[in-house]
Amino acid sequence: MRTTVTLEPDIAASLKELAHRSRTTFKAALNTVLRRGLAAQVPDAKRGRRFVVEPHDGTFKPGLDLGRLNQLTDQLETEAFVAKARDRR
Repeated sequence: MRTTVTLEPDIAASLKELAHRSRTTFKAALNTVLRRGLAAQVPDAKRGRRFVVEPHDGTFKPGLDLGRLNQLTDQLETEAFVAKARDRR
């Protein structure tokens, strides 16, 4: 289809540069950019399957002292640091 489009000077320059870099015609570059732009407007449902989060029970096991979780984290970080320092030798 042949039509007349008025482009802003900066857009025209960008399209000319794209056509030059991709070694294609101005018309092909314009069509490529328009296709990409229009495809980006398609709702997610038409693009692919929707991502669904499946929740699970995140409770802690009985007998675990929740007040000492920071100590466990510190201990694990310290052990990882020591192991890394040993590997550097």
